[in-house]
Amino acid sequence: MARVRNTTQGTLLGDSVDVARTKGARTRGLLGRRRLSRGEGMWIVPCGSIHTLFMQFAIDVLYLDREQRVVRMEPALRPWNFSWGPVGAQSVLELPAGVIRATGTQTGDRLAIEE
Repeated sequence: MARVRNTTQGTLLGDSVDVARTKGARTRGLLGRRRLSRGEGMWIVPCGSIHTLFMQFAIDVLYLDREQRVVRMEPALRPWNFSWGPVGAQSVLELPAGVIRATGTQTGDRLAIEE
């Protein structure tokens, strides 16, 4: 479990974020979940692209570089879609839809992920 803060904006993105580091956990991701509650999410490490096939809800997606800076955002990615990060993306943070807007998160912001 991890706590994720946007240190640039001074906001909390999640305090119950699962960390997926193993191949099985990265492959499974959020599949099988019916929703993400406020404060929940998943940090997938390493990861440069995702899909929302078979998912039942939209998610906010943040692609992060090695320094945990936001290099691409995908707000409210709907089910049955694919998303690819830019060159340099090292991990993906999946959050409930609306978190990007609510926290004012922007490309270039630095995150602090405390496991």
